[in-house]
Amino acid sequence: MTVVGIGADGWDGLSPAARRAVEAAAVLRGSDRQLRLVPASVGAERLPWPSPMAPALDGFAVPDRDTVVLASGDPMLSGIGTSLVRRLGGDAVHVLPHPSSVTLACARLGWAVEDTTVVTVVGRPLELVLPHATPGRRLLVLGSDGGTPAAVAALLTARGYGDSRVTALAQLGGPGEHATSGTARGWSDAATDPLVVTAVEVRADPGTVPLPTVPGLPDDAYDSDGQLTKRDVRAVTLARLAPLPGQLLWDVGAGAGSIGIEWMRVHPSCRAVAVEPVPERADRVTGNALRLGVPGLRVVLGRAPEALAGLPRPDAVFVGGGATTPLLLDLCWEALAPGGRLVVSAVTVQSEAVLAEWHGRVGGSLTRLSVAQAEPVGRFSGWKPAMPVTIWSVTR
Repeated sequence: MTVVGIGADGWDGLSPAARRAVEAAAVLRGSDRQLRLVPASVGAERLPWPSPMAPALDGFAVPDRDTVVLASGDPMLSGIGTSLVRRLGGDAVHVLPHPSSVTLACARLGWAVEDTTVVTVVGRPLELVLPHATPGRRLLVLGSDGGTPAAVAALLTARGYGDSRVTALAQLGGPGEHATSGTARGWSDAATDPLVVTAVEVRADPGTVPLPTVPGLPDDAYDSDGQLTKRDVRAVTLARLAPLPGQLLWDVGAGAGSIGIEWMRVHPSCRAVAVEPVPERADRVTGNALRLGVPGLRVVLGRAPEALAGLPRPDAVFVGGGATTPLLLDLCWEALAPGGRLVVSAVTVQSEAVLAEWHGRVGGSLTRLSVAQAEPVGRFSGWKPAMPVTIWSVTR
């Protein structure tokens, strides 16, 4: 099967090799708009994708007749080429790309592609933009429709980045190409052309405090009932968990969800499952994850260890409470593959005893953290200590 990328410039923009592939096809598949870009002289049978397209792709197999699938721009950039390769394998799919909307947008704006962050919100929550919205950063947001520029502008304004420069680049590469620019706060176009890329030069409003992607966000970044791994302990805990791109964390006893959320903020491909037995807290985890730009955090309502059954195998596990629960640490340990990390915190003597026993059995490191904050004492300041936290960390 051949996948041909086609731009807003249509047939005129195709390379000779792409034209030959389309002309030789027995069947052409694509959206109605893409199929209309192919001249009537091409005699292939034209089969538009149904809406929604996902069910059709799930049942898609390599056909007997020569089939060419049309895609917008680069089929491997958030495109159907990626979906087909995932289903059929790389050997079954031959891709002939067109310049992507990212390449064209950077060319129009004079931005270096390697210095530009691309965020895809096609069929995904818009909040995925938030971890990347830091001052001075350049973003290209790929959306599903013409409402994306306005939605991005509204989100940035609500989060203290209303001064950001927003540009909607529509019909890139085609005869109807046009651009609209303005500030996020002043954006007035509710919708633009459906074929649009949203460019953002991020600027913080006065008084906005940017949130970094490194662990240790301020405690007040979270909605919490007090069941929260505090900032300094959280930073140390995540250093022990050692998040890596593409890896999966179990956050057992999630509380406000801070460990799983900050694990996922390290890199867009990091994944996490937050296990929380209290419904109100589970809802709070979901809200915190959305607000802090990691809406993909999976929240499991249930009590460990029973709630862990059937979860995908983790690369790291954090147990923030409940170390004395029978068989909990045994299950977490057995779930890890070689190289997996287990980090457990304790504040009670009984939990510390459990960690000491595990430390003696399988090794690792035991660390006790004592954190004190300066608080007023009359006209002066004194240290108010928090409850010490013991952390056991081990690599299987």
